[in-house]
Amino acid sequence: MDKLLSGVQYVLGLGPTVILPIAIVLLGLLFKTGFKKAFKSGIIIGIGFVGINLVIGLLVDNLGPAAQAMVERFGLNLTVIDTGWPSAAALSWASPVAAILIPICLAVNILLLMMKFTKTLDIDIWNYWHFIAAGATGYIVTGSWWFAILCAVIYEIAVLYVADKTAPMVSKFYGLEGISLPTGSTAAFGPIGILVGMLVEKIPGIKNLHADPEHIQKRFGVFGEPMMMGLVLGLVIGALAGYEVGEVLKVGISMGAVMMLLPRMVKILMEGLIPISEAAREFLHKRYGDREIYIGLDAALAVGHPSVMATALLLVPVTLFLAVVLPGNKVLPFGDLATIPFYIAFVVGSRKGNIIHSLIAGVVMVALSLYMATDFAEVHTLMMEGAKFDMPAGATQISSLDLGGNLFNWAILKFAQLWESIF
Repeated sequence: MDKLLSGVQYVLGLGPTVILPIAIVLLGLLFKTGFKKAFKSGIIIGIGFVGINLVIGLLVDNLGPAAQAMVERFGLNLTVIDTGWPSAAALSWASPVAAILIPICLAVNILLLMMKFTKTLDIDIWNYWHFIAAGATGYIVTGSWWFAILCAVIYEIAVLYVADKTAPMVSKFYGLEGISLPTGSTAAFGPIGILVGMLVEKIPGIKNLHADPEHIQKRFGVFGEPMMMGLVLGLVIGALAGYEVGEVLKVGISMGAVMMLLPRMVKILMEGLIPISEAAREFLHKRYGDREIYIGLDAALAVGHPSVMATALLLVPVTLFLAVVLPGNKVLPFGDLATIPFYIAFVVGSRKGNIIHSLIAGVVMVALSLYMATDFAEVHTLMMEGAKFDMPAGATQISSLDLGGNLFNWAILKFAQLWESIF
């Protein structure tokens, strides 16, 4: 089992820039595109993800230190440290149940597809870590392998359901035809944010407020372009961090670059995906008539939208403020601040890019996430210790918005605790 786990971790350690092209080539061969076309598509998609990761790296490298500076500047003192999704993913892959859950989750997806319970074929294998995290949560609470498998499958079914329901919006708003986004955190944050957004749209006065990149650009001309929005928001974040003028300008330019470059990286990725998507539709049409099937990919495809990035950047200082003022919260947001675009992708899409409504929904969503992450801290810390990770300096416990503050995983935790108390 140890050798199997080591082998799985090695392959997954290559990351989505290697795993996804391999999956795309195999998918292309399955859908009879021919090796040359499948191989070319796989390489282009890999290059697209390299570009996306580079731009997201630029976001993290600038936003992370700025957030830390804000924490220090305003003297925030909370005892549960948000170590972010990288540590959550690492502890998930390091869990005893990881190796067995990957083939099980893949088999469950194919079975559900054959049974017509889902329309999504989730080929984003690397992001299966969210399913494994749910299994690891069940295992750490109950010590049962069978219960861990049950938790992972329940989580997967919930994610596939949300991915199916949001796919028409993903196609219409983000222009990703034939694609769904079964990324575990994006799907788990979506239901709360979408519901709150629907309620916000009915509040007198507020329902008439509208701001999206197109309207802003029409009103402010060149200063309303996405790159300019990124520049301004970056300057504000740098100023709140207490940076000197040069550093403030650096953050501003970097955020402007993120707003401009991410959509272009997504276009490169889509260039490789379109031939596979068309071949899949033709292949499935011959065998299943007009049955609709979505290719499930990483929500990174959606985070480059200007409305998503603008809302996410606004939510960074808001999240830190909420952490201080919310009674009972113990989580200091840090590691997952740069991941906020993934959490709000479905919310922004459901609000048709309205930044005002998306921001209000995001505030409620983040507030609830902080409370869930606080409640999850004890188990999250045990998972961290079990994976032999060191505790961050100054922390009594650790958690994360991505794993601990995730509605589906928090529900899995409550289910596991109830199971353990009964049995």
